[in-house]
Amino acid sequence: MTDDELPELRASDADRERVSEQLRDALAEGRLDMEEFEERLEATYKARTYGELAPITRDLPGPAAVAPPVSMVKQPAESGSWAGRIVGGEGSSAWAVAIMSGFERKGRWTVPRRFNSFAFWGGGEIDLREANFADREVVINCVAIMGGVNVVVPPGVEVVVRGIGIMGGFDHREEGQPGEPGAPRVIVTGFAFWGGVGVERKLTRAERLRIKEERRQEKLERKAARKELQGSGSDSNGLGEMFDALDEARDLIRERHEDRRERHEERRERHRERREERHRRRNGGY
Repeated sequence: MTDDELPELRASDADRERVSEQLRDALAEGRLDMEEFEERLEATYKARTYGELAPITRDLPGPAAVAPPVSMVKQPAESGSWAGRIVGGEGSSAWAVAIMSGFERKGRWTVPRRFNSFAFWGGGEIDLREANFADREVVINCVAIMGGVNVVVPPGVEVVVRGIGIMGGFDHREEGQPGEPGAPRVIVTGFAFWGGVGVERKLTRAERLRIKEERRQEKLERKAARKELQGSGSDSNGLGEMFDALDEARDLIRERHEDRRERHEERRERHRERREERHRRRNGGY
C-alpha cells in the first residue's frame, strides 16, 4: 500500500510515539542530523492521520531488530471489540424523566435503538462509555425545558447532532469525527427550550489509568534501552541525557493537561450533584 493509498484514519498518541522513537534511533545512529531530527519530530506531533505520518520515516530502516515496525494501518482487533458491544435486543432502558430532579443512565447497560429522555427544571446524564448497543445506529432523543441533558460517548463512536434549540441549544462540538470500523453511530436529536443538550467524548477513569500505566511502562523501556546504548559506548555524546530530558518535559506537560481535565470533570460532577440536590430540597425530596 502506497502513502497515497493509506486510509485517512486518525493516528493515536501511541502511533506518534512509535514514529518519534524511530526518529530517535536514526539520530543516535547518525542517519539524521539534529536539524532534520527536530523538523521530523515536530511534523510527527502535528500529524493527525496515518497518511501524514507515513512519509516521516519513509527513508529510514524499520527497527525490526529492536521493536516491531511502525504500522500505518489499523488492525481489525478494534472492530472486533465494537462488534462484541452490538448485542441486539430491545435495550435495558428505553426512557428517563427528570421533573425538578435528575436522572442517570451509566455503567453497564444496553442502549435501545431509540432512547427518549425528558428534563423539566432538572437535569440528566446519559453515559454510553461502558454501554452495549442494540443496533449499529441508535437515536438519543432529548427534550430539555428549562433544564439540561448531557450525553457522554466513548472515543471511536460517530456522533450526529440534529436537535433544535429555542433560547437553548445543542452541542455540536463532537460532530465530524469519523467512527472507528465497526463502531456504532449515535444520533442526538430532540428539542431544547431555555435549556441545553451537551455532547462530550471522553474515556472512562479505568481506561485513563490503563493508558497512563502503558505510557509509564514505555518510558521505562526507553530508558532501559538508552542505558544499554550508553554502556556499549554508542551514546558518548550525551544523547541519552537529552532524550531523558525530552521525555520528562513531554510527560510533565501531558500529566498537567490530564490533571486539569480530571479536575474540571470532578468540578462539573460536583456542580451537577449540588444542582440536583437543590431541586430535591425545593420539591420536598422528589
